[in-house]
Order: sequence, then C-alpha cells, then structure tokens
Amino acid sequence: MSDIFRPYERLVPITVLGRTFEVPEKNSLLRAFQYVSPETIPYGRFCWNQECQYCKVVCKLPDDVAPRPMLACKFLVVPGMEVSELSPELKWCLSRKLGQGEIPQPPPVEGPPTAEELST
Repeated sequence: MSDIFRPYERLVPITVLGRTFEVPEKNSLLRAFQYVSPETIPYGRFCWNQECQYCKVVCKLPDDVAPRPMLACKFLVVPGMEVSELSPELKWCLSRKLGQGEIPQPPPVEGPPTAEELST
C-alpha cells in the first residue's frame, strides 16, 4: 500500500463508463482513478483541491434515483457507484484503461481570455 492512498482494508467495485474496476475504499474517486491508472492520472492537470474542475464526473450512487454531477477529488468512493460521464481530462487520462483504442489528443489548455473575448 502506498502513502498516497488513505489507509484501506479492501478493494471495492465501481463502474466507469461500463467497465468495472476494483479500487481502494475510503479514498477519493480521483485517487481511485490513480489506482486504476498510476501512469497517467498523476500527470493530468488536476489540482486535487476542487479549484480546477478538471475532475468533474457524473455519477450514480447505489441509493440514487438519478446520476448527479460531482468532483472526483472531493467525493469518496462508494461500492457500486456508476460513473457515466468523465471530464475531457479524465477521459484522456483513463482512455487506455477504458479500452477506448487509440489514445485521443489531450484536451486543450484553457488560457486567459483574448482581447476579443473581453470586449464582448
């Protein structure tokens, strides 16, 4: 067990875009994604503290009636949760693990607004 994960005793199942993964309990969903893909998630543009919004997902918990938006860095893993939508950054970082074939181009970096955008 690595120091980057909160202490856990077992792995729990979650579903991400139809694929099931076993991830450490008691950890944030973003940390669980890092467990699934340690070679890409640490290099994503994630702030890990709710500021960047690059870890937005849509997720349905076992007791939910409908899926709801949440931030993967803030929400703890719940056994049986189903992630139905990923932000472009997460989709890019998890593309190999999700079996999406060729790795897509990374999402564009959002820069400061242009003079044209500011004048409207």
